[in-house]
Amino acid sequence: MYARDDSATAEQWQQLPAEDHVDVATASFRMLADPTRVRLLWLLCGAERDVTDLAAAVGAARPAVSQHLAKLRMTGLVSTRRDGRRVLYRARGGHVRRLLAEAMEAAAHVVTGAPDHA
Repeated sequence: MYARDDSATAEQWQQLPAEDHVDVATASFRMLADPTRVRLLWLLCGAERDVTDLAAAVGAARPAVSQHLAKLRMTGLVSTRRDGRRVLYRARGGHVRRLLAEAMEAAAHVVTGAPDHA
Protein backbone atom coordinates (compact mmCIF):
# COMPACT_ATOMS: atom_id res chain seq x y z
CA MET A 1 0.00 0.00 0.00
CA TYR A 2 3.00 2.30 0.39
CA ALA A 3 3.38 4.78 -2.44
CA ARG A 4 6.57 4.15 -4.32
CA ASP A 5 9.23 6.80 -4.73
CA ASP A 6 10.06 5.65 -8.27
CA SER A 7 8.32 8.65 -9.85
CA ALA A 8 10.16 11.16 -7.67
CA THR A 9 13.40 12.45 -9.07
CA ALA A 10 16.24 13.86 -7.01
CA GLU A 11 15.75 17.22 -8.73
CA GLN A 12 12.16 17.41 -7.52
CA TRP A 13 13.36 17.49 -3.92
CA GLN A 14 15.93 20.23 -4.57
CA GLN A 15 13.31 22.94 -5.15
CA LEU A 16 11.07 24.09 -2.35
CA PRO A 17 7.35 23.94 -3.13
CA ALA A 18 5.37 27.14 -3.59
CA GLU A 19 4.50 28.91 -0.33
CA ASP A 20 0.74 28.59 -0.88
CA HIS A 21 1.13 24.83 -1.43
CA VAL A 22 3.08 24.53 1.82
CA ASP A 23 0.36 26.47 3.65
CA VAL A 24 -2.41 24.21 2.36
CA ALA A 25 -0.40 21.04 3.08
CA THR A 26 0.29 22.26 6.62
CA ALA A 27 -3.41 22.93 7.17
CA SER A 28 -4.21 19.41 5.95
CA PHE A 29 -1.68 17.86 8.31
CA ARG A 30 -3.06 19.97 11.15
CA MET A 31 -6.50 18.47 10.48
CA LEU A 32 -5.01 14.98 10.69
CA ALA A 33 -3.53 15.76 14.11
CA ASP A 34 -6.86 14.96 15.79
CA PRO A 35 -7.82 11.30 16.37
CA THR A 36 -11.55 11.89 15.83
CA ARG A 37 -10.91 13.64 12.50
CA VAL A 38 -8.65 10.79 11.38
CA ARG A 39 -11.39 8.29 12.21
CA LEU A 40 -14.04 10.37 10.44
CA LEU A 41 -11.88 10.78 7.36
CA TRP A 42 -11.11 7.07 7.35
CA LEU A 43 -14.81 6.25 7.28
CA LEU A 44 -15.43 8.85 4.58
CA CYS A 45 -12.75 7.30 2.39
CA GLY A 46 -14.92 4.19 2.22
CA ALA A 47 -18.37 5.66 1.66
CA GLU A 48 -20.57 8.72 1.90
CA ARG A 49 -22.10 9.19 5.33
CA ASP A 50 -24.22 11.70 7.17
CA VAL A 51 -23.46 13.29 10.55
CA THR A 52 -25.75 10.95 12.50
CA ASP A 53 -24.09 7.85 11.06
CA LEU A 54 -20.61 9.25 11.63
CA ALA A 55 -21.39 10.29 15.21
CA ALA A 56 -22.59 6.78 16.01
CA ALA A 57 -19.59 5.17 14.31
CA VAL A 58 -16.96 7.20 16.21
CA GLY A 59 -18.90 7.47 19.47
CA ALA A 60 -19.01 11.26 19.55
CA ALA A 61 -21.78 13.81 19.89
CA ARG A 62 -23.36 15.11 16.68
CA PRO A 63 -22.36 18.76 17.34
CA ALA A 64 -18.73 17.75 17.85
CA VAL A 65 -18.76 15.66 14.66
CA SER A 66 -20.34 18.55 12.76
CA GLN A 67 -17.54 20.85 13.90
CA HIS A 68 -14.88 18.35 12.88
CA LEU A 69 -16.52 17.91 9.48
CA ALA A 70 -16.68 21.66 8.97
CA LYS A 71 -12.94 21.90 9.58
CA LEU A 72 -12.21 18.99 7.24
CA ARG A 73 -14.40 20.60 4.60
CA MET A 74 -12.77 24.01 5.06
CA THR A 75 -9.34 22.51 4.38
CA GLY A 76 -10.54 20.66 1.30
CA LEU A 77 -10.26 17.13 2.64
CA VAL A 78 -14.01 16.49 2.63
CA SER A 79 -16.80 17.45 0.26
CA THR A 80 -20.57 17.30 0.59
CA ARG A 81 -23.71 16.72 -1.42
CA ARG A 82 -27.35 17.08 -0.50
CA ASP A 83 -29.72 14.14 -0.54
CA GLY A 84 -33.07 15.68 0.29
CA ARG A 85 -32.72 17.12 3.77
CA ARG A 86 -29.57 15.13 4.55
CA VAL A 87 -26.04 16.31 3.87
CA LEU A 88 -23.72 13.50 2.88
CA TYR A 89 -19.97 13.81 3.43
CA ARG A 90 -17.19 12.03 1.57
CA ALA A 91 -13.42 12.18 1.20
CA ARG A 92 -12.59 14.66 -1.53
CA GLY A 93 -10.71 12.32 -3.86
CA GLY A 94 -8.06 9.71 -4.34
CA HIS A 95 -5.32 12.01 -3.09
CA VAL A 96 -7.04 12.23 0.32
CA ARG A 97 -7.41 8.44 0.46
CA ARG A 98 -3.73 7.99 -0.47
CA LEU A 99 -2.61 10.56 2.12
CA LEU A 100 -4.56 8.85 4.88
CA ALA A 101 -3.51 5.37 3.75
CA GLU A 102 0.16 6.42 3.79
CA ALA A 103 -0.21 7.91 7.28
CA MET A 104 -1.82 4.73 8.58
CA GLU A 105 0.79 2.54 6.87
CA ALA A 106 3.57 4.60 8.46
CA ALA A 107 1.81 4.25 11.84
CA ALA A 108 1.57 0.48 11.37
CA HIS A 109 5.34 0.34 10.82
CA VAL A 110 5.96 2.28 14.02
CA VAL A 111 3.52 0.17 16.05
CA THR A 112 4.76 -3.18 14.75
CA GLY A 113 8.42 -2.22 14.40
CA ALA A 114 8.38 -3.37 10.78
CA PRO A 115 11.24 -2.07 8.65
CA ASP A 116 10.62 0.70 6.14
CA HIS A 117 10.34 -0.10 2.46
CA ALA A 118 13.40 0.92 0.52
